[in-house]
Amino acid sequence: MDETIRREVVQCLQRNIDVFAWTLQDLEGIDPEVITHHLNIDPSWTRGRDTVPKWLSNVVLVPKPGGKWRMCIDFIDLNKACPKDFYPLPRINQLVYSTSGCELLSMTDALHGYHQIMLAPEDR
Repeated sequence: MDETIRREVVQCLQRNIDVFAWTLQDLEGIDPEVITHHLNIDPSWTRGRDTVPKWLSNVVLVPKPGGKWRMCIDFIDLNKACPKDFYPLPRINQLVYSTSGCELLSMTDALHGYHQIMLAPEDR
């Protein structure tokens, strides 16, 4: 990125720092339902508040060639409970083609933010 554009972006973000929430206190007065995540689970898979879930991700120990063991998790039952997406994910060559020629590309790092979104009570 050109240094001038970078400096302008940083200045814009600094001028508007008040629009970003940095703590839970910054979100006071905002209805939590606005940022509550609902799991995409097939409605036919109902579940109550049981101590044993209807689908179980079993831990499986698999022998490694060196004689040690590898712990793996079997998500087959969980995968059956989650409906498939009806749209394919874009291929990398489509992403590269769609962004070629752009002067500025903006990305958001949602890695840390994902775990800060409240999960809907019925999906916990």
